Amino acid sequence: MDSSRHREATLNSADFDFVRFCHRRRRVGWPELYDEMCRVASRGLYHGWGFAELAEHGIEFGLAEMPRLAALVADVVSQDAERRPRALVGVMGPTPVGSDAPEEAPEISIHAGAFVAAAR
Repeated sequence: MDSSRHREATLNSADFDFVRFCHRRRRVGWPELYDEMCRVASRGLYHGWGFAELAEHGIEFGLAEMPRLAALVADVVSQDAERRPRALVGVMGPTPVGSDAPEEAPEISIHAGAFVAAAR
């Protein structure tokens, strides 16, 4: 099985779906997501599955399984980041507003509201 087909199979598997479920509940990375996965498992929040049912589907929380679980979390987080629409964030800054009327000492008032920059 080539790597793209293996990745496709992984993306649709129950273990990947469980990690995605936990990540959408709490958008954090490893190791904080591990704590959320333990909470979800202990309460049976994902399809009523506890630790035993999750182990049957490839999710185990032991020390020996940590590297695989961390890699799975990394895959889920990166895929969710790719799928999530990018938000355009505008930064508003002050702009000088002058009067057309001639004055002895021109006063420039500052009004917030001009679009200054965007960040992604």
